[in-house]
Amino acid sequence: MQSKYKIRLLRANLLAAAVALALWTPATPPAAALVLWLSVGWLFITALMLDFSHRRSRGLPWQIVPGALLLGLIAAAPERHGILIWAWAAMLMLPQNNWVAAFNLSAGLISSVMVAPLLNAPAFILLICSLLVLGLLALSRAQQLIDMNGSIRQRLRLIPGLNLWAGEQLLRDISREQTRCEREGVHAELFILHVKRHQLWPTAQKLCELTYDFENVYRLSSTTLATLILASSPKEASQRRSLLLADLPDNIASEHLELIDIEPAKLSVHEISKLPAERVRETI
Repeated sequence: MQSKYKIRLLRANLLAAAVALALWTPATPPAAALVLWLSVGWLFITALMLDFSHRRSRGLPWQIVPGALLLGLIAAAPERHGILIWAWAAMLMLPQNNWVAAFNLSAGLISSVMVAPLLNAPAFILLICSLLVLGLLALSRAQQLIDMNGSIRQRLRLIPGLNLWAGEQLLRDISREQTRCEREGVHAELFILHVKRHQLWPTAQKLCELTYDFENVYRLSSTTLATLILASSPKEASQRRSLLLADLPDNIASEHLELIDIEPAKLSVHEISKLPAERVRETI
């Protein structure tokens, strides 16, 4: 995984940036040195803690930290760190929420005003124009990455090697399994599990291990999993549910629905994950 997602390369780049900033600290004014060491510390800690995770989200508040540190570096010593103003183009290239992009754009303009006294009028106009062009190109690239990441998050198989699928696949599988059940006389149920947010991925992996290879597990939301249980009779399906729940955490709540009673054309993934409790609910 690390090789595929270039985590080692990114970690090396962060460590190299931390070393470069550390070498920049000698003969630096106290205020600028403080911000430099804060930046070095942030880069170093981020590099050490960095790891690929399917749970990582681009909407986390920590995304504002590098922009704040960059603005602090330029504000602390614009005559010394003015060259860092070009780093705003790289900041805007990162996938980020709109409010983070707005903050970075505003901080970039503020940085331009800070370095303006060091430039003559033509150089300042050239700087602003160049930053605007680079900023637009960076935002365009960031949008491409956001779209690509969105497609990855919505990909069908969520973890290579496990039968864990996105909720969108469940809607397709329900129609297919309904047809097979009618044709072969198989009893099928949709088994829904409600878990704590921090339990989702360990429970999903455990559920994949407990179910058969032909029974997929689906992530419906950050707190909801589902699987299709195939059995010869309702009694056997009930026994399967009991066995599954016995090997899962005790605080999991569950529901089950006969597959024949579900109309996938009238349900969305969100609606399935919020099915009312009176539809047969079990709590262990």
